[in-house]
Amino acid sequence: MNVSGHHTLPVPPDRAYAVLQDPVVLAKCMPGCQALERIGENEYAMRMKMVLASMSGLFEGKVRIADAAPPTAFRLVVEGTGKIGFMRGDGLLTLTPADAGTEVRYDGTVQVGGLIASVGQRLLDTTTKMLIHRFFKNLVTDGTFTGFHAGQAP
Repeated sequence: MNVSGHHTLPVPPDRAYAVLQDPVVLAKCMPGCQALERIGENEYAMRMKMVLASMSGLFEGKVRIADAAPPTAFRLVVEGTGKIGFMRGDGLLTLTPADAGTEVRYDGTVQVGGLIASVGQRLLDTTTKMLIHRFFKNLVTDGTFTGFHAGQAP
């Protein structure tokens, strides 16, 4: 399944880039994330609870940041497995200045298998879009940018 879209963050690109790679912020903003711990250079162990239709389960996996080009782009690679299946995601995030801060564009692919794949493409697509939207909403409303205004130094 292909995923793409964009969101605007209320900070300049260098600050947005730093925040999008901060494991504490990411763990707090990723829906269902229970842990995100550094295990190597740009690599993190992840534990996440996934709920989809009538299924739920704990996923264990890795998140890796690749192809870093601060502060304009990086690739995020996510892999996880659990009792209800597996998921793999690979996406390129590009950051560009915008009037209100930074526009973050994402373009990637998500693969799922096992029991979780049985819910159907339409539900997977809707759920994926909802999780991405919720992540960016959490990022903006969790206090990360409180008191910060575009144009200020990070």
